[in-house]
Amino acid sequence: MTILDDILRRTREDVTTRRARTPLTELRARCRDRAPTRDFLGALRRESAIPGRRRGTIRVIAEIKRASPSRGLIRRDFDPAALALAYATAGAHALSVLTDVPYFQGDLAHLAAARRAVAVPILRKDFHIDSYQLWEAREAGADAALLIVGALSSLQLQDLLGLGRELGLAALVEVHTQAELDVALACGASLVGINNRDLRSFEVSLETTFRLLPAVPAGTVLVSESGISQPAQVERLATAGVDGILVGEGLLRHADAGDALRRLVGAA
Repeated sequence: MTILDDILRRTREDVTTRRARTPLTELRARCRDRAPTRDFLGALRRESAIPGRRRGTIRVIAEIKRASPSRGLIRRDFDPAALALAYATAGAHALSVLTDVPYFQGDLAHLAAARRAVAVPILRKDFHIDSYQLWEAREAGADAALLIVGALSSLQLQDLLGLGRELGLAALVEVHTQAELDVALACGASLVGINNRDLRSFEVSLETTFRLLPAVPAGTVLVSESGISQPAQVERLATAGVDGILVGEGLLRHADAGDALRRLVGAA
């Protein structure tokens, strides 16, 4: 059993528990009073002057998380609202908030706190395998949700993409291999994230993005995730035509995460 298998098993158990505590009918009723979602996809789209070429500043999704399975506790002085404000002030175009409890010490309350603190769109980063979780995301104030192809069947992915559209949630569809990218595109994903981290072995290689990038159609917004910590890497990704990057640990290990973001992207 891989780490991902164990995470998905635990996620299924947790969703069952939460559904019993708060029925879907109640969750849906709460969503009726929520403000409209912010434009997550639009925030990440770089201008395209020529098909296959990009111009303008590379977009940044700055991540808020307390811990990770591979690194353990990342930040002791963890304040989601303060981090969200620091990132937004430093120029982040969007935020990603980890809400998985057992493996990342996350919480939906962290996302809600970030939402109250800033105006930029927010991604709920979790292992979404059930429609209930998208209703949770909408109720907490998310503007987008992560959908990991390696954790879903094609039918599940199509269903969650459809529900996301109904709820006004953008979907960052995450892939790690060519086969997963093929599934994402066949299901109609307009926003693709290439995870440089293999969720089964947790090995990281930025070359994953460069290997898959040529197969991503023009017009599909592309985000490179994980393993990005140097300005030279950001410059290389921007030049290659990547629309955005998702960065977290490389920022969160600095006392001033906002300053770390400025130095990472500004220098590039």
